[in-house]
Amino acid sequence: MKDICAIVHEHGGQVYMDGANMNAQVGLCRPGDLGADVCHLNLHKTFCIPHAAAGQAWGRSAWRSISRRFCRSTLSLELAGKPAAGAVAAAPWGSASILADLVDVYRIDGPDGLKEATEVAILNANYIAKRLENHYPVLYKGAHGRVAHECILDLRAFKSVTVEDVAKRLMDYGFHAPTISWPVPGTMMIEPTESESRGELDRFCDAMIAIHARSKAVESGRVDRTNNVLKNAPHTAEAVISDKWDRPYPREQAAYPAPCCGITNFGRPSRASTTVFGDRNLVCSCVGMEAYK
Repeated sequence: MKDICAIVHEHGGQVYMDGANMNAQVGLCRPGDLGADVCHLNLHKTFCIPHAAAGQAWGRSAWRSISRRFCRSTLSLELAGKPAAGAVAAAPWGSASILADLVDVYRIDGPDGLKEATEVAILNANYIAKRLENHYPVLYKGAHGRVAHECILDLRAFKSVTVEDVAKRLMDYGFHAPTISWPVPGTMMIEPTESESRGELDRFCDAMIAIHARSKAVESGRVDRTNNVLKNAPHTAEAVISDKWDRPYPREQAAYPAPCCGITNFGRPSRASTTVFGDRNLVCSCVGMEAYK
C-alpha cells in the first residue's frame, strides 16, 4: 500500500481509500499510516451494526491537508471557534444517535476486544473460503492462499446457472444473499464479519455446497435447464401450500432443502422477478439522431 501510494504521489496523483468496513484493519493497522490522501470510515458497520443490516449510518471522511482544497461542503460550521469543512452531504452531524452505540461498543470491547473482532472477521472469511474452495474458485488469494475479511466465489464457470439463481436459492435456505456481481461480474462476495458463529458459518457453507450440486445437475442436463429448483427460486409459501404443484421436484426440496430450514426458514412473499437490466447496460438519455436532421 505504501509503495503504491508513493508511486501515485510521485506522479502528482491523489489516493482515495475505501474504508467502508474496517473489520480487517481495526487494531492491526491505521489507514493514515498507509499513505492514502482521503479515506471514508463507515463507523456504523465497523463498530456496531452487522454488515448489511438495516439501520442508521454514520461515518467520517479523513483528508490530508494537501487534499482539503478538493473538499466541498454544503454547510459552514465552526468547531471550537475555528472554521470546519462541514458535511459533504446536507446533514452536518449525520445520524448522530448511532454514535451512542459506537461509544458503548468501544467501551465494552476496548482496544484488545476490537483487535480480536478484526482477527475473528478475517478467520471467519478464511474458514468459508477453505470450506468452499473445492466447489467454487476463490478469487484474489494472497501469497499464502489466504483472503482478508471477505472472500469472492467465482460462479462464471456455470453457463445455465447464474449468480442470481444462486442468490435466490439461498433464500430457500433462510439466507439473504451476500453481495453479487461486485466487484467482479458473475461472482459472490461473502463478508461474514466477526458476528457469525461456527454453526452459522457451517449452515451457510452446507447450503452453498448443496446449491453447487444442483447447479452441476442443471449444467450436465440431468435436470431441466429452465424448470428446476434453482430457476424457480425462491419458492413462496403460497406456491408450496397450493393444491396445484406441477414442478418436477418435490415441495419439500423446494421450501425445506435442509433439516435446519424448518427452524430458520420464513415464507417468501414473492418470487424472483426479471433481473434488473442493471448498471452494466448503459442507456443513452440524449435525443435520437433524427433530431439532428
